[in-house]
Parts: sequence; structure tokens; C-alpha cells
Amino acid sequence: MYLKAITNYTKETIKLSDSNPLKRLVKKDLVIIDSNAKNSTELFNTFSKIAIEKGYVNRKFLPKIIERESNFPTGLALDNYSVAIPHTDADTIEDEFVGVIVSKNGTKFKRMDDPGKEIDAKVEFILGLKQPHAQLEMLQYLMSLIQDEGKIQKLINSNSVNEVIKLLR
Repeated sequence: MYLKAITNYTKETIKLSDSNPLKRLVKKDLVIIDSNAKNSTELFNTFSKIAIEKGYVNRKFLPKIIERESNFPTGLALDNYSVAIPHTDADTIEDEFVGVIVSKNGTKFKRMDDPGKEIDAKVEFILGLKQPHAQLEMLQYLMSLIQDEGKIQKLINSNSVNEVIKLLR
């Protein structure tokens, strides 16, 4: 129900050709292709190490994103693929970003609409935003993007970081 509501609102207000916030926020050093993380915690551990090293997040990021995902799952099951859009508190972010992880074999995430079930997310968008309104706008934009099956399939099949960036910008 939540997904349907945000999706309907998004379709009315945002088109993918409109101003693309990913142009500014997708960072090349936070794009991972061929992730082999088995679950969200494993993925967050790997991502956190990179993000801390590059100065995008502080040390509070890892425990807070794990806790938030546990309490408010972000896995979204669509017709032919699944994605996840994890995010956490602004006080863990040093430099805003959107991290993109492609997991060709899928990474286990609990479903947003049914936390008792898991999905194998093939693409994960990790949001690192400082302003609550920016997070809502990004979620709305990503809802439009993830419904573009052709684009998501191209992301899943991408073979390089540059290919992912080109698809999203």
C-alpha cells in the first residue's frame, strides 16, 4: 500500500527527464558492481568501510543504517526484479551521496511492505542525505526510476562503474 501510494504520487509529480538529482549525488567511488554480499548487513559493512575511508560518512553510519534497516526495511519487490533503498539519519553523513550497488546474484533484504518476507535485491541505492525534504524528493525520484524496467535491467547487466554512472546521469 505504501509503495502504491508513493508510486502514484510520484508518477504525477516527477518524470525521469525532469531535473535529475542523481547527476550531483551519485559518486563514482561509491558505485559497486558485482557485489557478492549475501545480506543487507554484509552489504552495509562493505559499503561503510569505503564511505568512511572516502569521508562521506562518520563512524555512526554503520550501526545506524543496520538499526534503521532492521526497524524499517527497504526492500521493494517489483514484477521482474527487486531493489532496496536504504538510508539513515543525517547526523551520520559528512558529504551527501547516493551509493549504487549492483548485486547480480541478489542481496537479501526484508520487504518494506511485508517485513516477514525477504527479497533478493539486484540493485541497492544507499542514500546519504542531510535534509529530510531532500530525502523525500530523492525517494520520489527513485520510485520513478525503479519502475523503468529497461533501465534497471541495464543496471543489473552493467559491466563497469562508468556504465552505471552513464545510465543514471
